[in-house]
Amino acid sequence: MTATHPPAQARTQAPTVDVHAHVLLPQIEELVAGLPGHAEAKELDARRNGPAALAANGPMIGERIPRLTDPAVRLAAMDAQGVDIQLVSPSPSHYHYWTDEETAEKIYRLANEATAAHCASAPDRLRGLGLVPLQHPELAVRALEHALDQGLLGVEISSHAPGRELSDPAYEPLWARAEETGAVLFLHPFGCTLDERLDQWYLSNTVGQPTENAVALSHLIFSGVLDRHPDLKMIAAHGGGYLPTHIGRSDHAWSARPDAAAGCAHPPSSYLGRLYFDSLVHDPYVLRELVRAAGADRVLLGSDYPFDMGTEDPVGALRAARLPEADTDAVRGANATALLRLRKD
Repeated sequence: MTATHPPAQARTQAPTVDVHAHVLLPQIEELVAGLPGHAEAKELDARRNGPAALAANGPMIGERIPRLTDPAVRLAAMDAQGVDIQLVSPSPSHYHYWTDEETAEKIYRLANEATAAHCASAPDRLRGLGLVPLQHPELAVRALEHALDQGLLGVEISSHAPGRELSDPAYEPLWARAEETGAVLFLHPFGCTLDERLDQWYLSNTVGQPTENAVALSHLIFSGVLDRHPDLKMIAAHGGGYLPTHIGRSDHAWSARPDAAAGCAHPPSSYLGRLYFDSLVHDPYVLRELVRAAGADRVLLGSDYPFDMGTEDPVGALRAARLPEADTDAVRGANATALLRLRKD
């Protein structure tokens, strides 16, 4: 770690909160290994990423196993970064949206319980999110409620499930229950349906992830999900991908074409203020534009701890944007403190 920050107890402001951090749960991979469909899912993932990316992924993850699994190592890294609280979500590799109902239920229960146990080692500093099986919408509400019963703050979801976009009416009960309970939904894509077009140079991640974010958020906006559920607490990883900084094209389509305007009541840009976005955009100028487009009260600190596509100094990356101090404080932790209801007073 290169970052050095004052210890948490020396600060009197809102805590520094990282809303994008992951835990690896090997027991889930043990559960699905060898099941019908597992080999095909791995083959699809390999084809979409390409051999060079797979060769790099193994050592990268292997070197990070302690940071992904050991709470003591995690807390030491947080201290070095000047992070007081992490919102910990399972590695997106655990979604396994190819599984049948019985296996999907085992996965979400195992993920929710294991994530809660990981966070219970330091409950004042680690809060967690669980999983829901988007491939089986009829299980989604039950999975969300199970996560909340474990003391988790909500669930992590991908940008789509096989054959279903987030605009699918089958997800309406999930959105309604999440809104009713105040649960957090963390939108974090895994994989990209552009497939072999992105199978070199890690384009599957560098281009694929922001594309998936933009598509998923557009489905939520243009279909009217956010009209029907205005109090939904959804955080989009990776700054929401390409959408927030290119929202003008969506607004133009909404105003110029009846088909684009058919599903949502207001210009698409107006819905950015109903969503939350993490700060992980890897460019201070893009972060400034994200804050301008969505509002300083809608951006939250995110690191993607501890993966190589994240940042080891999320606070430093935020300060590099040279936002007004009040905006910096909001993004650093005040927004997340309010959203996640971390204050006890």
